[in-house]
Amino acid sequence: MAVITSPTYDPQTTATNLANAYIKAPQAVLDAQVARDKSDTAALATLGTALSTFQTAINALANGASKTISARGATFSDTTIATGSAGALAAAGSYSFYVEQVATAGQVSFGISNGLAPNNGKLNIKMGDNSNIEIDLATANTDNNGELTPKEIAAAINASADNDGKLTASTITINGDTRLVLTSTKTGKDAGVEEITLTGASDQTLADDLADKTILTAANNAIVWSGPKTTGTKIEQASNTFTVIDDVSFTIAKAQGASDAPITLKVGADTAATTANVQAFVTAYNNLYNAVNALTQAGNAASNVTPGVLNADSGVKALRDQLGTALRAATGGLSLVSFGITGNRDGTLSLDTARLTKAVAANPGSLDTMFGSSSSLGLNDSGVLGKMNKLISSWTDTSKGTISVRKQASAKLQSQLADRQTALEVQFNNAYRRYLTQFTTLQQLQSSMTNTSNLFTELFSSSSKT
Repeated sequence: MAVITSPTYDPQTTATNLANAYIKAPQAVLDAQVARDKSDTAALATLGTALSTFQTAINALANGASKTISARGATFSDTTIATGSAGALAAAGSYSFYVEQVATAGQVSFGISNGLAPNNGKLNIKMGDNSNIEIDLATANTDNNGELTPKEIAAAINASADNDGKLTASTITINGDTRLVLTSTKTGKDAGVEEITLTGASDQTLADDLADKTILTAANNAIVWSGPKTTGTKIEQASNTFTVIDDVSFTIAKAQGASDAPITLKVGADTAATTANVQAFVTAYNNLYNAVNALTQAGNAASNVTPGVLNADSGVKALRDQLGTALRAATGGLSLVSFGITGNRDGTLSLDTARLTKAVAANPGSLDTMFGSSSSLGLNDSGVLGKMNKLISSWTDTSKGTISVRKQASAKLQSQLADRQTALEVQFNNAYRRYLTQFTTLQQLQSSMTNTSNLFTELFSSSSKT
């Protein structure tokens, strides 16, 4: 009798394979959409970073009256004595100053005995401005060993609420003698230590020690004369940085000799700084252009160029074109080309520094007029920078900018894709259960038929033998 044969298979594996085949096409479409959305989201994040970086750069270059592309400098005839800087509103001019004295932070020391008995008194440190720093010594003996040390006194001074960073207390030991050192954190007479007194003390030793005061560095104010010494105008202050000229700041580093002539401060255009500002703009623009171009470039198989992720994104392509339009914006008949800024074949910019210097010298102020200004708040935006700032803000604004709107749309799409994935998983599970039931039943039927066939084979085989 013929033997019944059947394929060998596992119902679970077969059901899984068939269920996967059942959802293969829609799953492939869904996976492609998910991958595309992730790619677009990452590309938009890259674009947002590039735009924000450029916006920060141009806002730092020219922010209204506080700073302009054209830089002004403040230069001393002897920079070892003083250095200066000038803002956009500084008027050109020449000034003379005599530096009599630089401001210093005071430093004093006191010989403090070792092995002092715990003290319940209060230290009172009188400052140059007549303010008082009070230190309660009752809790100064932190290790509770029955002995108050100079280091514990220094720690108590540093921790005092009255101190508030005015003084730094430390100790120094020379030939076995320990001294308490108090250093002012600010310069000037008012920040120096006048004296330390002890009240409510149970041991006179510490009070006697505090009378041993040594001035290591005197607390002095800075003294500068506008014009010659004695016949000019005396300017005295606690800081070494002076702001006596509108929008000009200078810092003195050392005093002049008694017979030295005043040094000269010249305020005027700073060609090197102006060139650096323009070059910073060119560099920032090139970085932005390269970033946008990489995202939108067309593919070229012959040149092995991969298409940009946002190659088909008309909005980003329009942004790239609008940046170029803003770049070419003319103000008062002037353009970037007038100042040596020209475009390269690849879309980036180059700067001819010689042409820039010549143009600025021929028409002071025109560079600022053409570039204008921009700020993070978009106030008083003008010129090329203002146009670019406004354009970029339309993309980077966190509430209604294009990138923010697209992120919201992407989040919504991701939710929809997740729902579709859940629906596909339900379809898979339903198909899997259906196929598993069918092939489990088929397997059981095949097993039963095989058993019956084997039984008949055995019966007929036995009959033939009898």
